Amino acid sequence: MVTPRRNISAVIALFFVAPLVAEYLLGDLPLKLLTALIVLAPAYGGAAVLIRETARRAGRGWPTMLMLGAAYTVIAEGLVTQSLFNPDYLKMHVHLLDPAYIPVLGIGAWWTLFMFNLHTFWSMGVSIALVEALFPADAESPWLGRVGDSIVALVFVLGSAASFAIGFKQNQFVASHAQLLSAAALSVLLMVSAFLIPAATSRVGHGRVPSPWSTSPWPAGAIAFVLGMGVMYTPPKWGWVAVGALLAIDAVFLALVAWISRQAGWSPLHTLSLAAGGAMAYGIHAFSGKPLVGGLLGMRISNAVFFAAALWLIGLATRRVIRHQTPDGPGSI
Repeated sequence: MVTPRRNISAVIALFFVAPLVAEYLLGDLPLKLLTALIVLAPAYGGAAVLIRETARRAGRGWPTMLMLGAAYTVIAEGLVTQSLFNPDYLKMHVHLLDPAYIPVLGIGAWWTLFMFNLHTFWSMGVSIALVEALFPADAESPWLGRVGDSIVALVFVLGSAASFAIGFKQNQFVASHAQLLSAAALSVLLMVSAFLIPAATSRVGHGRVPSPWSTSPWPAGAIAFVLGMGVMYTPPKWGWVAVGALLAIDAVFLALVAWISRQAGWSPLHTLSLAAGGAMAYGIHAFSGKPLVGGLLGMRISNAVFFAAALWLIGLATRRVIRHQTPDGPGSI
């Protein structure tokens, strides 16, 4: 167990950054619906804080947090919104489950995999990485004690219940008992698996991060940006080909990061660059999306505001990491 270093400011920042990344930077919601944070912050932010706190308190790093993020995906989309099983989610008539549909499970393989990408890597991963970079001195320590974690857990449950109630009022859809039980079992399996992953060890030390990675962390961000855009722009109409493309992108990203992050030259700035690349992919993709709420002009103004806010946050985090980082300081993965 790692001793907490109380940092309420970091908790509050993550509590709000997570929903802002997940829904607003992505382009699903406009500025005029910022009041939706009343429900979205407990659901997204509560989950992000719990995932980070659980992993950091156990002395774990990113593999555990990403696996917990995958568990959150199943909880959020399989049990709360149930979009993984709903053939007409929120009555949007966009047929999310049609691409690569699996009749025996009642799910769309593309939509399910797409949700795992969005929630695991962006909603949770990018948000946590950005906020940890804002507070580099405490990046690997828990920010709350047991009581604080319990309060956040309660807030998360209440936020999830509110999200379910709002969705049910609009859609009156409930998945089958078999689907709900399967989602619950899978979420538990993923949470258990998160702590079966071997704890991180020291860098392998076979030289430093290869050039140009060692001289600048931003090539890592460029890779994250390119692969992120690949995820966002893979056409669902490709069906199983789209599923294969997403799996290939995920495999390349995970393999590349797993290799590079074990090198001696990996630093917190490299981790931040990955999050920055992912955030930029989200923000730029938002400008090409059709508004789900309101008119086109209002949505584009919102896209610009949230993109600018993301740039400001990345800049601030970069300055703080550089100020804190020492040449031989520890990395964060």
